[in-house]
Amino acid sequence: GAKSGASRKAALICGFDGDRAVIVASRGGAPEHPQWYRNLVAQPRVHVQVKADRYEAVARTVEGEERTRLWELMTGIWPNYDEYAARTTRVIPVVVLERVGA
Repeated sequence: GAKSGASRKAALICGFDGDRAVIVASRGGAPEHPQWYRNLVAQPRVHVQVKADRYEAVARTVEGEERTRLWELMTGIWPNYDEYAARTTRVIPVVVLERVGA
């Protein structure tokens, strides 16, 4: 957690941009970012598991053209992200998880 420093787990929809995992902090279009995203901002070094692949990564919120491209990637995987974006005035964060040491 951002305040406690305790390890937290969150199961998320994941896409890939090369070897980078991509996740979306949608929270179903709620007005506030999900707590797991706030934790990532406070502590961007994370442990990732995708199926049997486990690794350390650094989380980075993408912006601009990169965000636009990766938003399209993720809405191709989960079209409801567009509905979630329509429900809120906040910009829904798109995050890449870049492997440490890759």
